[in-house]
Amino acid sequence: MTDAVAEREKINNTVVGQTIPTEFLKTVAAHGDLVALRWKDSTDAWHEMTYTEFADKVARTAAGLAAQGLGRGDRVMLMLRNSPEFHIYDTAALFVGATPVSIYNSSSPEQIEYLCNDAEAKMAVVEDVGFFESVSKVRQNISTLTKVGIINDADTGADFVHADLVASDPVDLAEASKIAQPEDLATLIYTSGTTGPSKGVMIDHANVCWTVECLRLAFDLETYAGMRIVSYLPMAHVAERMMSHYQTLFLGYEVTCCPDPTLFADYAREVHPHIMFGVPRVWEKIYGGVQAALSADPEKEKAVREAVEAAGPIREKMTWGTATPEEIETYEFLDAVAFSTIRELVGLDQLVAAVTGAAPIPAEMLAWFRTIGVPLSEIYGLSETSGPMTWAPYKVKPGFVGHACPGIEVKLDEDGEVMCRGGNVFRGYLNQDSKTAEVLDGEGWFRSGDIGELDDDGYVKIVDRKKELIITAGGKNLSPSNLEAALKMMPLVGQAIAIGDQRPFVSALVVLDPDVAPQWAATKGIEYGSLEELAEHPEVAAEIEGGLSAAMEGFNNAERVKKVKVLGEEWLPDTDLLTPTSKLKRRGIHARYADQIEAIYN
Repeated sequence: MTDAVAEREKINNTVVGQTIPTEFLKTVAAHGDLVALRWKDSTDAWHEMTYTEFADKVARTAAGLAAQGLGRGDRVMLMLRNSPEFHIYDTAALFVGATPVSIYNSSSPEQIEYLCNDAEAKMAVVEDVGFFESVSKVRQNISTLTKVGIINDADTGADFVHADLVASDPVDLAEASKIAQPEDLATLIYTSGTTGPSKGVMIDHANVCWTVECLRLAFDLETYAGMRIVSYLPMAHVAERMMSHYQTLFLGYEVTCCPDPTLFADYAREVHPHIMFGVPRVWEKIYGGVQAALSADPEKEKAVREAVEAAGPIREKMTWGTATPEEIETYEFLDAVAFSTIRELVGLDQLVAAVTGAAPIPAEMLAWFRTIGVPLSEIYGLSETSGPMTWAPYKVKPGFVGHACPGIEVKLDEDGEVMCRGGNVFRGYLNQDSKTAEVLDGEGWFRSGDIGELDDDGYVKIVDRKKELIITAGGKNLSPSNLEAALKMMPLVGQAIAIGDQRPFVSALVVLDPDVAPQWAATKGIEYGSLEELAEHPEVAAEIEGGLSAAMEGFNNAERVKKVKVLGEEWLPDTDLLTPTSKLKRRGIHARYADQIEAIYN
């Protein structure tokens, strides 16, 4: 029996019979007086709710949902920002045996229609009048939808409002918890739909319970209750859902709800989280902000850069337990004089664990954060794996996404495709048996669609998505994400996409970093009216061209980016250019910038 198989059996035995409601009640019993949820109101005043109060709201909302006709096996669509009400409704639905389904708040009426019909949603709960109007436009085309409720804006004509539901007499949660079974669907996570229609990833209670226990073993902390986290990514994304919702219900985190991802940096400075998950763009923005601030003081920038260069090798030795006492003393000195202030200014000074995932992060950037004392590690997984597949939170190798999480088997297929097996693997795609059969075999192995490499320690390096590999006109297979990661380490570059499929050479579109570029321009005395105008400035082109060869040092001649086009328009999440979690929508970018791309090659 392999270690992974033995670990899987151990987790199986731990979670047998568990559901999300049973584990939530254990958390409430153990930590009722602890703060569960925190949020700001419209005046920026803070409010908080203990676990006991949270459970009471869940009990009353469950009663209200049942009175509105929601019951076992039904599905309720949620369009809510990161708010206490999301946690209340998602949890309450489980206590009536229903399945909550979060969808992205940016969903168009047409997307809402497709998702609700695919999920056969019986009920919808939306946050405000804007979301209500989006649903109302297509409600007549959703035959299963019987009720639409609203949190705010009571005068919309909604079938019910939040205030009425939470005024209901509470259900007995202990009795209500018996309705959910381990094999019942806990949620549907819809894929981004960048390669076709969105698919509903079926995740049941057993998946959630198993995955939370798997992550608990990987974290290996003495205590979890009261650990502070900020919830800011869309709840339709499996990573945010697992981190700030399911783990909170099981482990007793203190969740601060941030309704707008662009406000995360402000919230972090106030909250000083203990645990933080961020997609790479979040970490890139923090990195860019620090570099921009340092560039305003050349002497300080030079001192910090030299401190990072000196501390980097020591921090790596400390990771693996090979640093000498003298080296540790040197690192602690550098930390005290250079790094601790940076961490405190950005609110990352109390982190126990910092995690990046959902897309590749430049290895150099991950190493930089670790050097300045931010315990950043990279996790890898998909919606179909309930979030995690590989992760090494402490023994980190920049450029690798860790090793298999406890209880999960990971292997590479003959073509290098990453595959895994474990209790985290989903139950299939809703209503799409043929698509399920393409990725899930009879022995429980899941095909990720990613090409990877395994080192001798079992650490996984993701090369790229199979469908996103660039094949040049000369027949060379290239990983665009590796090239893009290297380009984004150039100080002026905030975002990048490599171009080269069926082209004679590889080029790239690069976007000026909106934090760093203005500071750089000021030091050069460059006057400009907008970032778009700055992007066309000859000195900007010269600066980026000058740094290109250094950025491409790790690639052979056929792989290297030969030409770049500089853009000033920042690519924003949840648009035709980026997914809600800032992954590149390559087809959308190619379409938007078709003329600029053709100009590179002509």
